[in-house]
Amino acid sequence: MLDYASLSALAAVVREGSFERAALALHVTPSAVSQRIRSLEERVGCALVVRGQPCRATEAGRRLCLHVDRVRLLEQELQGTLPRLAPEGVTRVALPIAVNADSLATWFAPALATFAADARVLVDLAVDDQDHTAEWLRSGAVLAAVTGTARPAAGSDSRPLGAMRYVAAASPAFVARHFAHGVAAGSLAQAPSLVFNAKDELQARWVRRLCHRHVELPRHTVPSPQAFVVAAAAGMGWGLHPQALIDAHLLDGSLVELVADTPLDVPLYWQHARAASAWVEGLGRAVLAAAARALLPA
Repeated sequence: MLDYASLSALAAVVREGSFERAALALHVTPSAVSQRIRSLEERVGCALVVRGQPCRATEAGRRLCLHVDRVRLLEQELQGTLPRLAPEGVTRVALPIAVNADSLATWFAPALATFAADARVLVDLAVDDQDHTAEWLRSGAVLAAVTGTARPAAGSDSRPLGAMRYVAAASPAFVARHFAHGVAAGSLAQAPSLVFNAKDELQARWVRRLCHRHVELPRHTVPSPQAFVVAAAAGMGWGLHPQALIDAHLLDGSLVELVADTPLDVPLYWQHARAASAWVEGLGRAVLAAAARALLPA
């Protein structure tokens, strides 16, 4: 029989990224967390956590993290149908998911809010680049993810959501200053661009498609979709924006396309652990319906 206190400690370390933060989340000492995980590793006969900054699960640790999250959700569902199992009332449990920031800022948040309003879960949302959210699922840190990766993680299913359209845009003054003689490799190598974080490759992908080669871009880092738009409108740099976020700016002229009719369409997928729980399945239905309304056909 598995020790679920130890499993909870393992899941907390993977989700929080360190023993210290896991201890705070569980209201115990870091030493207690370490002892629980060491005991669990001795029980299963292998390492479960790679100690580092952040800590991450091994393959065996990932499987145990997924197991404990599923068990919590399944127990909560059972309490709902058999109230005597929960004399103090059905408790809300965590539903860990990952999503890219641009989806969260546009179509995903309303679908998530509608689902969570009626579901007896507490959403634990991680935000990362769409090319990296699948790693959260592979590591066992989440049970589902919006990702740019079509191939499902081990033990998971993948469903196409559609494509998010991005537009390369900047303020008219910025374009006049930096691209007076056209948008080409030379001018792009000099004009400041905007990126969300070090993982953000959208600007580089658009430039490669336009120029047919790699161009080293000077970059400002602005880790917020909304601030990204504000920075571009203020003339800080150019960047790839979700069209849904800048339609009004394109209409009023505060932003203009760098090159007309050169959108970048990024396919997105919904990946989730198989047989996780009815709550994960319900969230998946809400996400697929919202994506069908907001995204371009796959």
